[in-house]
Amino acid sequence: MRKALIAAGLVLLLAMPAFAGSIRHAPPGGPYKKVSALVKLPNFLPGIGILYVNPKTLPAGPFLAYDRQGRLVSTIYMIPLKDLDKQKGLADLPAPGGPVDHVSLYYNAGHPGVPEPHYHIVLWHVSKAQEARVAK
Repeated sequence: MRKALIAAGLVLLLAMPAFAGSIRHAPPGGPYKKVSALVKLPNFLPGIGILYVNPKTLPAGPFLAYDRQGRLVSTIYMIPLKDLDKQKGLADLPAPGGPVDHVSLYYNAGHPGVPEPHYHIVLWHVSKAQEARVAK
């Protein structure tokens, strides 16, 4: 029985993307840098969390968002309004954090790091109830 459980666990580990496992908790490592160290933004943004991004992917991202306990809660894309006005497609946005529970879309007039008007496309990896903990 024990061998069967170990074998099943190994199959699950091999089936999961290796990258997703390495980013479940902050800091994600690899090419990701804390956004507040790159631009003048607070370390924690209420409703969003603590952000990390690979600087080479700016301005769109993906940004990895963590709660105050360092748990990955969402993957965020910041898509410039001009790209939407040009009707550019947004098919198959990767969700490096794993399965997506729900999606939110927010307009932002601009902020340090992404100064032009854009939309935040938030791929939540947690339930709506768990999302509420990021607001505080």
